[in-house]
Amino acid sequence: MTRKIGIMVCGHGSRDAGAVREFAQVGEGLKKLFPQYPVDYGYLEFATPIIRTGLDNLRSAGVSRILAVPGMLFAAGHAKNDIPSVLNTYAANHPDITIEYGRELGIDLRMIKAASDRIQEAIDACDTDVPLTETLLMVVGRGASDPDANSNAAKVMRMLWEGMGFGWGETCYSGVTFPLVAPGLEHAAKLGYKRIIVFPYFLFTGILVQRIYDYTDKVAALHPEIEFVKAGYLNDHPLVLDVFKQRVEEILTGDNNMNCQMCKYRTQVLGFEAEVGLPQESHHHHVEGINNSDHNHDHSHDHDHGHDHHHHPYPHADHPLGPRTMTED
Repeated sequence: MTRKIGIMVCGHGSRDAGAVREFAQVGEGLKKLFPQYPVDYGYLEFATPIIRTGLDNLRSAGVSRILAVPGMLFAAGHAKNDIPSVLNTYAANHPDITIEYGRELGIDLRMIKAASDRIQEAIDACDTDVPLTETLLMVVGRGASDPDANSNAAKVMRMLWEGMGFGWGETCYSGVTFPLVAPGLEHAAKLGYKRIIVFPYFLFTGILVQRIYDYTDKVAALHPEIEFVKAGYLNDHPLVLDVFKQRVEEILTGDNNMNCQMCKYRTQVLGFEAEVGLPQESHHHHVEGINNSDHNHDHSHDHDHGHDHHHHPYPHADHPLGPRTMTED
């Protein structure tokens, strides 16, 4: 008997309505790319539908084999722990359902091309003409407590720097790790380049993207001799949707291989040795589906919020260039 297949796109969720809307567009885009399969989506927290609701919808549609993909750039705690925990719990409670989990978007040449397009769009919109060799590229990563994910942001920066021919390239982060945006830009301003392009390597908009732009304005005001250019985030670039499509197809073809060589939960990574073998479980149950108006405790952590979910403490929490998430101040 042939099992009915369905596709589930799993996101983090945001208190920003624009981010939620943009993520939903990914689900709609995959429906067009896979018209033969039911497609649904859901979030870990701060938005609805939650992942469990999307899974329920697929099950109600008669799906018995679910291909689940994380809607995330890199594999850090959410992709490695939180989403798999939700999926495993659901599968355990519904033995008639098989859930197969795909890999994150990751380092992919199409993602690099999409990023370069966003940067080039910002350059083309400038009124001044500054040579690339006199321009510094600042790539802003999400930031995570996983050094492998953070190193991927630096790799993206290097490939963009070398591929586009900028005079210099730097990486900073919106939270959790270091350097944060403000110290990163302040350091970049000392290097003597005429233009600094700030590119948030983010899939969707949200509070953090806006704060990245706000910090850019603040540092720019201190350095009127430098032109600061704010590039757009990835958003609905067609190549991003192409990569999502491939991640689903990899599950179907059996080529779904997540790179675990540098995973801090499986091997001793410098500075994170104590985290080998930690339980991989979700800590988002108390905020599933809760939005900003319903949720009033303080958040200043590695996504749009700050509670630590009982995660293992970050080993460099007292670093002078971070790692607290950006605040409005």
